[in-house]
Amino acid sequence: MTEPETPGTDPFLTATRAAPGENGTRSVSGRKWFTSGAADADLVTVLARTDGAPADREGLSLLLVPTGSPGFSVVRELPVFGASGQWEIALDEVVVDGDHLIGARGKALAVAGERLQLGRALRCLRWLGQARRAFDLMRERAVTRTRSRGPLGDLQLVQRHVFESLLTLRTTRPLVYEAVARLDARLDAHVEVGLAKVAAARALQQVADAAIQVYGAAGLGPDTALPALFRTGRAARILDGPDELHITAVARRVLRTPE
Repeated sequence: MTEPETPGTDPFLTATRAAPGENGTRSVSGRKWFTSGAADADLVTVLARTDGAPADREGLSLLLVPTGSPGFSVVRELPVFGASGQWEIALDEVVVDGDHLIGARGKALAVAGERLQLGRALRCLRWLGQARRAFDLMRERAVTRTRSRGPLGDLQLVQRHVFESLLTLRTTRPLVYEAVARLDARLDAHVEVGLAKVAAARALQQVADAAIQVYGAAGLGPDTALPALFRTGRAARILDGPDELHITAVARRVLRTPE
């Protein structure tokens, strides 16, 4: 979905186009980035405009684009804080068969919205588990790391890191579970998923950061999972919509429809 020159939070400005071709085909042209696994995939799901012009709220469609097609190219890898897996791609009049349309023509955002709700909830569960992993590492370090005056955990500032991290975990978990429960019951969960997404991403970053602080220099190196956990937490606050997008969306819904 994301394009280099287009705000990711405003898909209506999508510049990639899928022009009609012969025998029901589409000719797709545009540029996308932060496309997961694009270098190794056989198919890439592309959000493109099939009707109207940028800023129109209708006319966006999802297409499955074969990566081996003429005109498809991988421009470069985009490491996220040093981690691989994201790519920038270019599409230059890539011909896509008519049966490669996902859902109804012009209804991409409805399809994506339903999938994003579930995807965000699943990621929240993973982030919550990763935050717990960071907490466990921090607790173990505080208990086993000794100084000349006793265990590291005897220091009140270390105890504060432990307390604040546990508080974050305990207050985030119910939000995530409530979002998952509403999705499982097929109830509207826009508010719950928005709350959970922001809380879980923040929790992972906060707890991983505290664990690194308790570990000291060892928390910056390759001997623990903490650098990867912190990187994931920081990226999570932008992945699937930045915090600001979800904060605004939740607030608008609550103001429009009181609890």
